[in-house]
Amino acid sequence: MTNHGLFVGLVTLDFIYLAESAPQNNQKLVATDYTVAAGGPATNAAVTFSYLGNQATVLGVVGSHPMTQLIRSDLEKYQVAIADLDPTINTPPPVSSIIVTQSTGERAVISINAVKTQADGESIPADILDNIDIVLIDGHQMSVGYVIAQMAKTKNIPVVIDGGSWKPGFNQILPLVDYAVCSANFYPPSCSSSEEVFTYLYGLGIPHIAITHGEKSIEYLNSGQRGTVVVPSITPVDTLGAGDIFHGAFCHYILQNYTSSSSISHFPEALEKASKIAANACKLFGTRRWMDVK
Repeated sequence: MTNHGLFVGLVTLDFIYLAESAPQNNQKLVATDYTVAAGGPATNAAVTFSYLGNQATVLGVVGSHPMTQLIRSDLEKYQVAIADLDPTINTPPPVSSIIVTQSTGERAVISINAVKTQADGESIPADILDNIDIVLIDGHQMSVGYVIAQMAKTKNIPVVIDGGSWKPGFNQILPLVDYAVCSANFYPPSCSSSEEVFTYLYGLGIPHIAITHGEKSIEYLNSGQRGTVVVPSITPVDTLGAGDIFHGAFCHYILQNYTSSSSISHFPEALEKASKIAANACKLFGTRRWMDVK
């Protein structure tokens, strides 16, 4: 049985360079490698979800500028459908320029994100949740994400948030969320530690919460039960998109034999399996090459 996922949020065009280091002021560097791909947390998660044998749709703003053909061709290659919230917009899509340090896999990113391409709930297709089994929201289209979360709740479709960092408006969406999978940089108002983040999110009624810490163990709170998941130890080549890939893989694994009652036992297992996919992706440069290795 093929699962269908809807991934709501940011769609960018990523220019990714591999170099000895990020440049200093007035310095010119020659990259040792480069690649171009569609990007954004929801987009990379959708590509991963599709690669793992599912059907994925990205709900975001793409538009009609000639540069968007690079986005469309990349997503077509990985069999990800696009539900465009503003198909007539003809300004360039958000572009991210990323430099990956060759020796460490760490990345430096400059991007405009979705600040100039915000859509509202009226742009959402009426049938967008037909046959959808899971929804992921990355917070970059917050108004749309809120409406989608409300719709998903009425249809008993599980909602995942990618909590990369706190964004205004998350406070509305969070009470509708089933799985909050956050980075160590996700700090709601008045929170300054993982303990406070767990308390805040659990107090909103979110049953399954995880906080990732890069190469360190994942902390989770699973229907009141605390635990940790050890992530694979690797030598990273590129950590760009690792969190996005992790979220896409998590959506895949949490749906395996899914029922609302089985989600408690599946949650730590899904986190562990997703961490293996993300670690594997970090062994190769860019956000796609790990999928091209057979």
